[in-house]
Amino acid sequence: VTLAMREAFGVVGLVCPEERPLLGALSLILPAIAMGNRVVVVPSQANPLAALELGPMLGASDVPSGVVNIVSGPVPELAKTLAGHDDVAALANAQPHVAELIELESAGNLKPVWPAPAGQGRDWLDAMVQVKTIWVPYGA
Repeated sequence: VTLAMREAFGVVGLVCPEERPLLGALSLILPAIAMGNRVVVVPSQANPLAALELGPMLGASDVPSGVVNIVSGPVPELAKTLAGHDDVAALANAQPHVAELIELESAGNLKPVWPAPAGQGRDWLDAMVQVKTIWVPYGA
């Protein structure tokens, strides 16, 4: 007998879009943490302040510390680091100009990478979990 269970990835890297910096960041962060993941967020390089202001707000809310981590800086460099890091289990990228770099760096550890947004509504939530198969011995 086998069971298919949905399980959070763990740590998900999020590269936010340049346009609509606050909405873009929230539309990536919220589905990921709703499905039980921790996130490392790379905000828009041109307008990082909107996403950086989320840090103090989340710190004062009921979100546990360490669930949302926001790192600002040069997007290509940070995206490359996230893609190559073994502790980051998946990566959502909303900046097309770093897509090839991310795909090349993440190939070494077989990290799932998808363009953001990967879908609308439930499709985007489903992208934030992986399906694990559990084998249960049965019979005599």
